Amino acid sequence: MADKPEIAVGLAALGRPAYINLGREGALPGNRDVASMRAATWEVLDAAYAAGVRWVDVARSYGRSEEFLSGWLAERGHTDLTVSSKWGYAYVGGWRLDAEVHEEKEHSLARFEQQWAESTALLDSRISLYQVHSLTIDSPLFTDGALLDRLAALAATGVRVGFSTSGPAQAETVRRAFELERSGQRVFTAVQSTWNVLEPSVGEVLAEARAAGNLVVLKETLANGRLVAEPPEPVAELAAARGVTPDAVALAAALAQPFADAVLAGPASVAQLESNLGAATVPLEDAELARLLALREAPADYWAHRSRLEWN
Repeated sequence: MADKPEIAVGLAALGRPAYINLGREGALPGNRDVASMRAATWEVLDAAYAAGVRWVDVARSYGRSEEFLSGWLAERGHTDLTVSSKWGYAYVGGWRLDAEVHEEKEHSLARFEQQWAESTALLDSRISLYQVHSLTIDSPLFTDGALLDRLAALAATGVRVGFSTSGPAQAETVRRAFELERSGQRVFTAVQSTWNVLEPSVGEVLAEARAAGNLVVLKETLANGRLVAEPPEPVAELAAARGVTPDAVALAAALAQPFADAVLAGPASVAQLESNLGAATVPLEDAELARLLALREAPADYWAHRSRLEWN
Protein backbone atom coordinates (compact mmCIF):
# COMPACT_ATOMS: atom_id res chain seq x y z
CA MET A 1 0.00 0.00 0.00
CA ALA A 2 1.19 3.50 -0.79
CA ASP A 3 2.49 5.81 1.95
CA LYS A 4 0.68 8.68 0.30
CA PRO A 5 -2.67 8.30 -1.43
CA GLU A 6 -2.68 8.55 -5.19
CA ILE A 7 -5.26 10.48 -7.15
CA ALA A 8 -7.32 8.29 -9.45
CA VAL A 9 -9.66 9.46 -12.18
CA GLY A 10 -13.21 8.15 -12.31
CA LEU A 11 -15.32 8.32 -15.47
CA ALA A 12 -18.77 8.53 -13.87
CA ALA A 13 -19.27 12.06 -15.20
CA LEU A 14 -18.04 11.32 -18.73
CA GLY A 15 -19.31 7.88 -19.66
CA ARG A 16 -22.99 8.87 -19.98
CA PRO A 17 -24.84 12.06 -20.90
CA ALA A 18 -26.59 12.56 -17.53
CA TYR A 19 -25.31 12.38 -13.97
CA ILE A 20 -26.01 14.00 -10.60
CA ASN A 21 -22.77 15.97 -10.20
CA LEU A 22 -23.27 19.72 -9.77
CA GLY A 23 -21.14 21.97 -11.98
CA ARG A 24 -20.97 19.43 -14.80
CA GLU A 25 -23.18 21.19 -17.34
CA GLY A 26 -20.77 23.88 -18.51
CA ALA A 27 -17.81 21.52 -18.58
CA LEU A 28 -19.23 18.99 -21.02
CA PRO A 29 -19.45 19.28 -24.82
CA GLY A 30 -22.45 21.22 -26.09
CA ASN A 31 -23.58 18.12 -27.95
CA ARG A 32 -23.53 15.10 -25.65
CA ASP A 33 -23.73 12.48 -28.36
CA VAL A 34 -21.55 9.39 -28.07
CA ALA A 35 -18.77 10.70 -30.30
CA SER A 36 -18.51 13.99 -28.40
CA MET A 37 -18.48 12.31 -25.01
CA ARG A 38 -15.88 9.81 -26.20
CA ALA A 39 -13.67 12.66 -27.39
CA ALA A 40 -14.10 14.51 -24.07
CA THR A 41 -13.21 11.33 -22.17
CA TRP A 42 -10.08 10.77 -24.21
CA GLU A 43 -9.00 14.38 -23.65
CA VAL A 44 -9.32 13.96 -19.89
CA LEU A 45 -7.51 10.63 -19.96
CA ASP A 46 -4.66 12.10 -22.03
CA ALA A 47 -4.30 15.02 -19.63
CA ALA A 48 -4.48 12.76 -16.59
CA TYR A 49 -1.83 10.42 -17.96
CA ALA A 50 0.44 13.33 -18.83
CA ALA A 51 0.02 14.59 -15.24
CA GLY A 52 1.10 11.25 -13.82
CA VAL A 53 -2.28 9.72 -12.97
CA ARG A 54 -2.08 5.95 -13.32
CA TRP A 55 -5.44 4.74 -12.00
CA VAL A 56 -8.77 4.90 -13.85
CA ASP A 57 -12.09 3.84 -12.31
CA VAL A 58 -15.11 2.83 -14.38
CA ALA A 59 -18.31 0.80 -13.96
CA ARG A 60 -20.88 -1.05 -16.01
CA SER A 61 -23.45 1.60 -15.07
CA TYR A 62 -21.27 4.51 -16.19
CA GLY A 63 -22.76 4.33 -19.66
CA ARG A 64 -19.95 3.68 -22.15
CA SER A 65 -17.10 4.36 -19.73
CA GLU A 66 -15.52 0.92 -20.14
CA GLU A 67 -15.88 1.18 -23.91
CA PHE A 68 -14.31 4.65 -23.97
CA LEU A 69 -11.43 3.52 -21.75
CA SER A 70 -10.88 0.36 -23.80
CA GLY A 71 -10.64 2.35 -27.02
CA TRP A 72 -8.26 4.85 -25.47
CA LEU A 73 -5.99 2.11 -24.10
CA ALA A 74 -5.89 0.40 -27.47
CA GLU A 75 -5.11 3.65 -29.28
CA ARG A 76 -2.47 4.92 -26.83
CA GLY A 77 -0.87 1.59 -25.95
CA HIS A 78 -0.42 2.39 -22.25
CA THR A 79 0.23 -0.69 -20.14
CA ASP A 80 1.04 0.87 -16.77
CA LEU A 81 -2.42 1.78 -15.50
CA THR A 82 -4.50 0.32 -12.70
CA VAL A 83 -8.05 -0.24 -13.95
CA SER A 84 -10.91 -0.76 -11.53
CA SER A 85 -14.50 -1.41 -12.50
CA LYS A 86 -17.78 -2.27 -10.82
CA TRP A 87 -20.80 -4.51 -11.38
CA GLY A 88 -24.30 -4.55 -9.88
CA TYR A 89 -25.88 -1.48 -11.49
CA ALA A 90 -26.85 -1.56 -15.16
CA TYR A 91 -27.09 1.60 -17.26
CA VAL A 92 -30.63 1.80 -18.66
CA GLY A 93 -30.83 5.49 -19.59
CA GLY A 94 -30.74 4.91 -23.35
CA TRP A 95 -28.27 7.80 -23.75
CA ARG A 96 -31.03 10.28 -22.89
CA LEU A 97 -30.87 13.25 -20.54
CA ASP A 98 -34.56 12.96 -19.79
CA ALA A 99 -34.70 9.23 -19.04
CA GLU A 100 -37.04 8.40 -16.19
CA VAL A 101 -34.53 5.83 -14.87
CA HIS A 102 -30.81 5.94 -15.59
CA GLU A 103 -29.56 2.84 -13.77
CA GLU A 104 -30.97 -0.27 -12.13
CA LYS A 105 -29.38 -2.19 -9.27
CA GLU A 106 -29.29 -5.96 -8.89
CA HIS A 107 -26.85 -7.90 -6.72
CA SER A 108 -27.36 -11.40 -8.08
CA LEU A 109 -25.19 -14.14 -9.52
CA ALA A 110 -26.85 -13.71 -12.91
CA ARG A 111 -26.08 -9.98 -12.95
CA PHE A 112 -22.48 -10.64 -11.93
CA GLU A 113 -21.92 -13.24 -14.66
CA GLN A 114 -23.46 -10.98 -17.30
CA GLN A 115 -21.52 -7.91 -16.32
CA TRP A 116 -18.20 -9.66 -15.72
CA ALA A 117 -18.48 -11.01 -19.27
CA GLU A 118 -19.28 -7.52 -20.57
CA SER A 119 -16.42 -5.91 -18.65
CA THR A 120 -13.83 -8.44 -19.74
CA ALA A 121 -15.02 -8.32 -23.35
CA LEU A 122 -13.98 -4.66 -23.34
CA LEU A 123 -11.06 -4.59 -20.93
CA ASP A 124 -9.92 -8.22 -20.93
CA SER A 125 -7.14 -8.75 -18.39
CA ARG A 126 -6.69 -5.03 -17.70
CA ILE A 127 -9.11 -5.10 -14.75
CA SER A 128 -7.17 -5.51 -11.53
CA LEU A 129 -10.00 -4.57 -9.15
CA TYR A 130 -13.65 -5.59 -9.68
CA GLN A 131 -16.15 -4.27 -7.16
CA VAL A 132 -19.75 -4.78 -6.12
CA HIS A 133 -21.36 -1.46 -6.97
CA SER A 134 -22.98 0.35 -4.06
CA LEU A 135 -23.25 -2.39 -1.47
CA THR A 136 -25.70 -1.60 1.33
CA ILE A 137 -26.49 -3.46 4.51
CA ASP A 138 -29.74 -4.84 3.07
CA SER A 139 -28.13 -6.30 -0.07
CA PRO A 140 -29.11 -9.93 -0.85
CA LEU A 141 -25.41 -10.55 -1.55
CA PHE A 142 -24.75 -11.15 2.15
CA THR A 143 -26.80 -14.35 2.16
CA ASP A 144 -26.28 -15.52 -1.43
CA GLY A 145 -23.85 -18.42 -1.05
CA ALA A 146 -23.57 -19.11 -4.77
CA LEU A 147 -22.70 -15.49 -5.53
CA LEU A 148 -20.14 -15.36 -2.72
CA ASP A 149 -18.57 -18.58 -4.01
CA ARG A 150 -18.28 -17.03 -7.47
CA LEU A 151 -16.68 -13.86 -6.13
CA ALA A 152 -14.23 -15.93 -4.11
CA ALA A 153 -13.40 -17.92 -7.25
CA LEU A 154 -12.68 -14.69 -9.12
CA ALA A 155 -10.39 -13.54 -6.30
CA ALA A 156 -8.52 -16.85 -6.55
CA THR A 157 -7.60 -16.00 -10.16
CA GLY A 158 -5.67 -12.93 -9.01
CA VAL A 159 -8.29 -10.24 -9.62
CA ARG A 160 -8.78 -8.22 -6.44
CA VAL A 161 -12.45 -8.34 -5.44
CA GLY A 162 -13.96 -5.41 -3.57
CA PHE A 163 -17.11 -3.41 -3.03
CA SER A 164 -18.22 0.20 -2.99
CA THR A 165 -20.59 1.58 -0.38
CA SER A 166 -23.31 4.21 -0.19
CA GLY A 167 -25.90 5.35 2.32
CA PRO A 168 -25.99 6.29 6.00
CA ALA A 169 -25.03 2.76 7.13
CA GLN A 170 -21.71 2.63 5.28
CA ALA A 171 -19.75 1.75 8.41
CA GLU A 172 -21.94 -1.23 9.25
CA THR A 173 -21.80 -2.41 5.64
CA VAL A 174 -18.00 -2.24 5.50
CA ARG A 175 -17.58 -4.22 8.72
CA ARG A 176 -20.03 -6.91 7.68
CA ALA A 177 -18.62 -7.26 4.17
CA PHE A 178 -15.08 -7.79 5.38
CA GLU A 179 -16.28 -10.60 7.64
CA LEU A 180 -17.47 -12.67 4.66
CA GLU A 181 -15.43 -15.81 4.04
CA ARG A 182 -15.61 -18.82 1.75
CA SER A 183 -13.51 -21.89 2.56
CA GLY A 184 -11.56 -19.93 5.13
CA GLN A 185 -10.62 -17.12 2.73
CA ARG A 186 -12.00 -13.58 2.82
CA VAL A 187 -14.17 -12.71 -0.14
CA PHE A 188 -13.28 -9.01 -0.21
CA THR A 189 -9.93 -7.26 0.13
CA ALA A 190 -10.84 -3.76 -1.10
CA VAL A 191 -13.43 -1.09 -0.38
CA GLN A 192 -14.43 2.13 -2.14
CA SER A 193 -16.51 4.35 0.15
CA THR A 194 -18.00 7.81 0.04
CA TRP A 195 -15.87 10.10 2.20
CA ASN A 196 -15.85 13.87 2.18
CA VAL A 197 -15.84 16.64 4.78
CA LEU A 198 -19.64 16.68 4.80
CA GLU A 199 -19.90 12.89 5.25
CA PRO A 200 -16.79 11.45 6.96
CA SER A 201 -18.69 8.99 9.17
CA VAL A 202 -17.13 5.86 7.66
CA GLY A 203 -13.58 7.03 8.39
CA GLU A 204 -12.96 5.04 11.58
CA VAL A 205 -14.08 1.79 9.96
CA LEU A 206 -11.99 2.47 6.86
CA ALA A 207 -8.96 2.93 9.12
CA GLU A 208 -9.70 -0.48 10.66
CA ALA A 209 -10.04 -2.00 7.19
CA ARG A 210 -6.73 -0.61 6.01
CA ALA A 211 -4.96 -1.70 9.20
CA ALA A 212 -6.21 -5.21 8.44
CA GLY A 213 -4.50 -5.10 5.04
CA ASN A 214 -7.38 -4.09 2.78
CA LEU A 215 -7.19 -1.54 -0.05
CA VAL A 216 -9.15 1.66 0.69
CA VAL A 217 -10.39 4.06 -2.00
CA LEU A 218 -12.32 7.25 -1.26
CA LYS A 219 -15.06 8.37 -3.65
CA GLU A 220 -17.46 11.32 -3.97
CA THR A 221 -14.83 13.45 -2.25
CA LEU A 222 -16.47 16.62 -3.61
CA ALA A 223 -19.92 15.55 -2.37
CA ASN A 224 -21.19 15.35 -5.96
CA GLY A 225 -20.08 18.94 -6.52
CA ARG A 226 -21.75 20.43 -3.44
CA LEU A 227 -18.37 21.50 -2.05
CA VAL A 228 -17.60 23.33 -5.30
CA ALA A 229 -20.87 24.78 -6.55
CA GLU A 230 -21.50 26.63 -3.28
CA PRO A 231 -18.40 26.01 -1.15
CA PRO A 232 -18.87 26.37 2.61
CA GLU A 233 -17.00 29.27 4.14
CA PRO A 234 -14.03 27.26 5.50
CA VAL A 235 -13.50 25.65 2.08
CA ALA A 236 -13.72 28.96 0.23
CA GLU A 237 -11.41 30.74 2.69
CA LEU A 238 -8.76 28.03 2.55
CA ALA A 239 -8.92 27.98 -1.24
CA ALA A 240 -8.43 31.74 -1.40
CA ALA A 241 -5.56 31.62 1.09
CA ARG A 242 -3.76 28.85 -0.84
CA GLY A 243 -4.48 30.23 -4.28
CA VAL A 244 -6.37 27.14 -5.41
CA THR A 245 -9.98 26.26 -6.17
CA PRO A 246 -12.46 24.84 -3.62
CA ASP A 247 -12.34 21.37 -5.19
CA ALA A 248 -8.60 21.21 -4.53
CA VAL A 249 -9.19 21.92 -0.85
CA ALA A 250 -11.91 19.28 -0.59
CA LEU A 251 -9.72 16.71 -2.32
CA ALA A 252 -6.77 17.70 -0.14
CA ALA A 253 -8.83 16.83 2.92
CA ALA A 254 -9.38 13.35 1.48
CA LEU A 255 -5.70 12.98 0.58
CA ALA A 256 -4.84 13.82 4.19
CA GLN A 257 -6.63 10.73 5.50
CA PRO A 258 -3.98 8.18 6.57
CA PHE A 259 -6.24 5.23 5.74
CA ALA A 260 -6.65 6.14 2.05
CA ASP A 261 -4.72 4.34 -0.68
CA ALA A 262 -6.39 6.26 -3.48
CA VAL A 263 -8.70 9.24 -3.78
CA LEU A 264 -11.06 9.46 -6.73
CA ALA A 265 -11.57 12.63 -8.73
CA GLY A 266 -14.42 12.69 -11.25
CA PRO A 267 -13.71 15.57 -13.64
CA ALA A 268 -15.98 16.37 -16.57
CA SER A 269 -13.28 18.27 -18.48
CA VAL A 270 -9.55 18.86 -18.66
CA ALA A 271 -10.01 22.17 -16.83
CA GLN A 272 -11.77 20.41 -13.97
CA LEU A 273 -9.05 17.76 -13.89
CA GLU A 274 -6.31 20.37 -13.65
CA SER A 275 -8.23 22.10 -10.88
CA ASN A 276 -8.65 18.81 -9.02
CA LEU A 277 -4.97 17.98 -9.29
CA GLY A 278 -4.19 21.19 -7.45
CA ALA A 279 -5.03 19.21 -4.31
CA ALA A 280 -1.52 17.76 -4.37
CA THR A 281 -0.14 21.24 -3.64
CA VAL A 282 -2.34 21.83 -0.57
CA PRO A 283 -0.92 20.14 2.52
CA LEU A 284 -3.40 20.85 5.30
CA GLU A 285 -2.41 21.64 8.85
CA ASP A 286 -4.21 19.82 11.64
CA ALA A 287 -6.21 22.90 12.62
CA GLU A 288 -7.28 23.47 9.02
CA LEU A 289 -8.39 19.89 8.61
CA ALA A 290 -10.30 20.04 11.88
CA ARG A 291 -12.11 23.15 10.66
CA LEU A 292 -13.11 21.38 7.47
CA LEU A 293 -14.30 18.29 9.30
CA ALA A 294 -16.47 20.46 11.52
CA LEU A 295 -18.66 20.82 8.41
CA ARG A 296 -19.88 17.24 8.80
CA GLU A 297 -23.59 16.58 8.52
CA ALA A 298 -25.61 13.81 10.11
CA PRO A 299 -25.31 10.86 7.69
CA ALA A 300 -29.08 10.58 7.30
CA ASP A 301 -29.29 14.25 6.34
CA TYR A 302 -26.38 14.02 3.92
CA TRP A 303 -27.80 11.00 2.09
CA ALA A 304 -31.29 12.48 2.01
CA HIS A 305 -29.83 15.56 0.31
CA ARG A 306 -27.91 13.41 -2.16
CA SER A 307 -31.06 11.48 -3.07
CA ARG A 308 -32.68 14.75 -4.14
CA LEU A 309 -29.94 15.69 -6.63
CA GLU A 310 -31.26 15.65 -10.18
CA TRP A 311 -29.77 13.85 -13.13
CA ASN A 312 -28.88 16.40 -15.79
